[in-house]
Amino acid sequence: MQPVFVDVRLAFDGSAAYGSASFFSVRQAMEIRDQIVLITGGARGVGAAAARAFVGQGARVVINWRASGEQAQGLATELGERAVAIQADVTDRAAVEAMVAQAEAHFGGAISTVVNNALDYSFNGDARAQMADIPWADMERQFSTVIHGALNVIQATAPGMSAQGFGRVVNIGTNLFQNPVVPYHDYTAAKAALLSLTRTAAGDLGPSGITVNMVSGGLLRTTDASAATPDAVFDLIAGMTPLRSVTTPQEFADAVLFFASPWSRAVTGQNLVVDGGLVRD
Repeated sequence: MQPVFVDVRLAFDGSAAYGSASFFSVRQAMEIRDQIVLITGGARGVGAAAARAFVGQGARVVINWRASGEQAQGLATELGERAVAIQADVTDRAAVEAMVAQAEAHFGGAISTVVNNALDYSFNGDARAQMADIPWADMERQFSTVIHGALNVIQATAPGMSAQGFGRVVNIGTNLFQNPVVPYHDYTAAKAALLSLTRTAAGDLGPSGITVNMVSGGLLRTTDASAATPDAVFDLIAGMTPLRSVTTPQEFADAVLFFASPWSRAVTGQNLVVDGGLVRD
């Protein structure tokens, strides 16, 4: 199926102005239903919620997994013919290239949207490594997955996006670098670096029609990572937000959809915090 593009022509005042001599740009936007979406770490939690959300809008979805094979295959079965599960370690460039080639052969087209969600981390509260003794190996492990992994995936998919003049990269961040209520030094530093990469990549890739943005959340109700959180903690956080609620994975996934949709065509290099207003950045 050939993707359908929507041409949006903007006048100098920012309004749509078809046929006017005052056009200064034409932005192509692909409808979500025409997209092929790669979600790294797509088998569980936020990744699985995003996969369901994209398929719900008619997209075709690649569920990337490294170790969660049973969950990935189960999700692909649940979502039907519009989803496929493919294993790859995002820190392995050759494996990422093979995954992209397999996905494009399976769906018969280039990947148009990437959600960089892969993570290898345990949110272990008081058992976390302290600043006095955290080893560099812990920091390096997070930078390898979060930064090296995102770089591999972006570099493997950008040529296909550039060839069709359209691409969307959505990086998954955290509100902990604005509000480090629990100082997970390695995880937070890697996600902060991913925000920097989001902004610099937006500058390089924008002329090819590729936008790069970040969606950052906090504690979600509920994922595997937050399943052990007591209800009292959820209720405490909910009471601190203007919306008096803790964000769900489904609500978080809605924001990811926004950055892949035509509605975000003029937005790039941005970080959207989705936590019910706990952090107002």
